[in-house]
Amino acid sequence: MKRGAGSNILRMSSGIQIKPKTAAQKSKTSSPLTYSPEPAIKPQPKPSDKLNPKTIDPFGAYSRPTSAFAATYAKGGIPCRLVHGSVNHKLQWKCLPETIPFDPLLITLAEAHADDEVFGRGLDALVQLSAVVGPSLNEHLKHLLTNLSRRLMDKKFREKVTVALQNLEHYGGKAAVAIIKSKIPTYSSVSS
Repeated sequence: MKRGAGSNILRMSSGIQIKPKTAAQKSKTSSPLTYSPEPAIKPQPKPSDKLNPKTIDPFGAYSRPTSAFAATYAKGGIPCRLVHGSVNHKLQWKCLPETIPFDPLLITLAEAHADDEVFGRGLDALVQLSAVVGPSLNEHLKHLLTNLSRRLMDKKFREKVTVALQNLEHYGGKAAVAIIKSKIPTYSSVSS
């Protein structure tokens, strides 16, 4: 191989002349749109992947929970955990529900949950809490009813929210009915 005097042309011993590519030409040929003779093959999962499931990297980037409820639950701010059964799921409280400070907990449960599944679970937890503490929950109902009235308009949750309101009335007594009707005037009492 010889270089021609004063030029960038390479001369091969066979007499063929090769001109090196410029930087602009090199960037064009390395674009992702060029055709590759090898087909794109997706890596197959290894059998050991089933035995060694992926775990959370404690040093990796932390992904933010999607809602206020999820963030509070992830930090341990809600003193319960979900016990997964084969068919039914249950809440297991870490302490007696009577001893839980209602103000931050119930507001968190009632915050606008975009996730329907989280809302359904929060509604179930509210009914369970109401069954345990009874009329003690009444002073906090007004904070919860705004979100419940919004979900009452959704066909998907209308029946579940109505049943929850009836349970709140049952466990909270006549005082609960007055509070519910003040926030949801269309509510019809079970006892009347």
